[in-house]
Amino acid sequence: MIRFALLLLLAWAGPGRAQELPLVAALSQNAVEVTTGFTGTSLMVFGSTEGPIGPGGDEVLVVARGPTRPVVVRRKVPVLGVIWVNGPSARFAGVPGFYFLAGTRPAWQVLPEEERQRNGLGLDSLPLTSTGARSPAFRAALLELESDSGLWVEDPAPVEIAGSRLFHARLPLPAAVPTGDYQVEVLLVRSRRIVARQALAFRVDRVGTADRIATVAADQPFLYGLSCILFAALAGWLGSVLFRRG
Repeated sequence: MIRFALLLLLAWAGPGRAQELPLVAALSQNAVEVTTGFTGTSLMVFGSTEGPIGPGGDEVLVVARGPTRPVVVRRKVPVLGVIWVNGPSARFAGVPGFYFLAGTRPAWQVLPEEERQRNGLGLDSLPLTSTGARSPAFRAALLELESDSGLWVEDPAPVEIAGSRLFHARLPLPAAVPTGDYQVEVLLVRSRRIVARQALAFRVDRVGTADRIATVAADQPFLYGLSCILFAALAGWLGSVLFRRG
């Protein structure tokens, strides 16, 4: 299926069009629906270049970013050696809810450091500004948390090359992927310079029951909390009845 899509893209580009467009890329889909049973999915980024890809030739980087939101990172501190309470905290603004980077080779190998930092290519180059506590440990903790959740991913596998001009990369979306608009950039690197880029986009939306639950939680938090309490009480009562009968 992947190879068929790549061949179609190459045929669409054609020899003449390839001279005009050094890079042609597309997504396997532009919408992802999240239901109550959603366990994650993946998209395919694929395309072609005008020149050969690989050692001695062009390199391809794929970077995806999700909707941003503020994040507060807190440090727990012990009190009397037995109780842990919230201590210093750092508030980060504009934190991407999802970040993915992959390439035919790692970005730090194909681009100068200043170019990589300027384009935010790599977890260490994300422009994470914070207020509050200034210790680098808070940024490191944020990076570790997001990476462990599967929402920030760097170089999970190389962008694969088919033939000499076709490429594709799998873009994994975990179950906890946030809803909203996502931006994907495909970069063509030649002689350690970005010579072409193509912007793509897709959207993640909740549908069905998941969407209704999220809407109630956002618009009527009191009603949502009360419903959760009543549901938990009902489940506990039913459980006690069943165990008593057993």
